[in-house]
Amino acid sequence: MASPINYAVQYSNALAQAYPNVLHFGQLYATPNNGRYRWVNARTIEIPRIKTTGRVNADRDTIGTAARNYDNSWETKALERQRKWSTLVHPQDIDQTNTVASITNITQTFNEENKFPEMDAYTISHLYELWSTKDAKDDEDEAKTAVTTEPTTENVLSLFDDAMVAMDEANVPATGRILYVTSKVKKMIENADKIYRSLNVGTANNINRTVSRLDEVEIVSVPSSLMQTKFTFETGYTKAEDAKQIYMFLVHPTAVITPVSYEFAQLDPPSAVTEGKYIYFEESHEDVFILNKRKDALYFLVAAGE
Repeated sequence: MASPINYAVQYSNALAQAYPNVLHFGQLYATPNNGRYRWVNARTIEIPRIKTTGRVNADRDTIGTAARNYDNSWETKALERQRKWSTLVHPQDIDQTNTVASITNITQTFNEENKFPEMDAYTISHLYELWSTKDAKDDEDEAKTAVTTEPTTENVLSLFDDAMVAMDEANVPATGRILYVTSKVKKMIENADKIYRSLNVGTANNINRTVSRLDEVEIVSVPSSLMQTKFTFETGYTKAEDAKQIYMFLVHPTAVITPVSYEFAQLDPPSAVTEGKYIYFEESHEDVFILNKRKDALYFLVAAGE
């Protein structure tokens, strides 16, 4: 009997290539933070935090008392999200000489139609939850409050400007910010009264009206069904009854961590236990975090509550 094939390494590499291109929030999964901080174990990351004092006056005639003017602490993030998926595949349903390609097709469909949308839903809703909730383990952390102004064609640029000013005031780097918006808000931006487009009419019947950047901020359109403040995750994902629509999400990727740890992905050949069928199983640990010191690098515009 053929030995079971462990796809953990190949599958993980394939997913790493797919994330930036298939996930709506793929750029947040490409944040440099994912490789910057140390893993304590397979499920825990430690983030170093250093705090220093400010400068004081000096003179040429005396020396001060030497002292340690910094403090080091650790911010711990534990991966809590553990998900799995499996399927049986009958040999008559696939080309038996091309098992790998067949399971690749199955998992590709699963990824694109189920897992990736679920990861998008979890990413945005969990970031909102963390952002709007105080971390009980961090005395310096605080909950943030979203803006609830209804966007229109007339005010959408002003709302964007307010978000940018808030980040400027918090000293968030101007370069690299990403604006995630619903498709309707993207259309509002494109039709805003004060928007200026550069139209290329060099090619007949080819006018590009799409606005992809504002003030050097990349705009990413996300389906409104995924831009929700809350989901339930049982089989796949479902919008929660008390969820609110997220209209606009401005973020700097260096404020978040999105670790994904694939521990197991395996295809077993047909056997008596599986009644002659192939069985595929995968399990992963994954989560989404905000660096507590960088909450100001996130900004939400959501629908007002009832």
